[in-house]
Amino acid sequence: MFENTLIIVAGFVILLWGADRFVIGAASIAHNFGVSPLVIGLTIVGFGTSAPEILISAVSSFDGNPGLAIGNAIGSNITNIALVLGLTALIIPLSVRSETLKREYPILLAITLGSLVLVMDGNLGRWDGIILVAGMFVIIYTVTMLGLRSRKTDPIAQEYEDEIPKGIKTSLAVFWFIAGLLLLLLGSKLLVNGAVSIATAFGVSDVIIGLTIVAIGTSLPELAASVMSAFKNEHDIAIGNIIGSNMFNLLAVLGLPGLIHPGALPEGILERDFPVMIGLTLLLFIMAYGFKKPGRINRVEGSMLFSAFIAYQIAIYLGAH
Repeated sequence: MFENTLIIVAGFVILLWGADRFVIGAASIAHNFGVSPLVIGLTIVGFGTSAPEILISAVSSFDGNPGLAIGNAIGSNITNIALVLGLTALIIPLSVRSETLKREYPILLAITLGSLVLVMDGNLGRWDGIILVAGMFVIIYTVTMLGLRSRKTDPIAQEYEDEIPKGIKTSLAVFWFIAGLLLLLLGSKLLVNGAVSIATAFGVSDVIIGLTIVAIGTSLPELAASVMSAFKNEHDIAIGNIIGSNMFNLLAVLGLPGLIHPGALPEGILERDFPVMIGLTLLLFIMAYGFKKPGRINRVEGSMLFSAFIAYQIAIYLGAH
């Protein structure tokens, strides 16, 4: 048991560092080739913060554990909204001014409901996976166009301008990109092996491990990024990272098990986890959209989100025993 715990911890550490190097490398390459910081932020950074979940999804599906991948996809979205944004807003209330983000909220909600429609039959089939993964490329293009349309007036553009790494030579950027990808693969393999062993030892399903331990661990980059962005008064990035990550989680992380290892959804996903994820996504939309004024997530709303996360974890624990 102790050995498996060490393997999981090592996997998390390697994953987090690999994701950081991957994003720095990819963002620097794009910046050196003249790509707009806003486009880099909306695509590469959003994809990079979901890279741990994507690699875990692929590795666990190839290893015959699609439940871990599905649990990680749904659990990460729940964790991102309830834990990451909840804790961030408790520390520093968040204000949203970005018009780009206001256009992304309905897209995230549509993706969330669309993914539910695809799996309402209780199965995550190969065609479901194809539709979700293809949707990822459509969303990347759509979000890029939305960002470019408002880049001159959108405050998030300046926030990304300040955050995108500069002064890194292309050769070094390529090195970090490749090294980050290899570290992500290694960390994912270690984490999946350790998580499956822990699940077997405790007699719980791999989907429960994916919804809890793995989801929380792979959401650590989002937590760190959101808290640091809030301290820097970059509130739009703090929320934008979550929106982008949740889109990629549903399209790529949930889509890969359908492509690689199609089959029936694990027990409880449709009845318990999807409703929680949809409810939290609706709450995020109501709190942060702002409608005719800037959106805001205050400390009271942050405490509501964080309390929802605690209640959800308790429900999972009780349901597994």
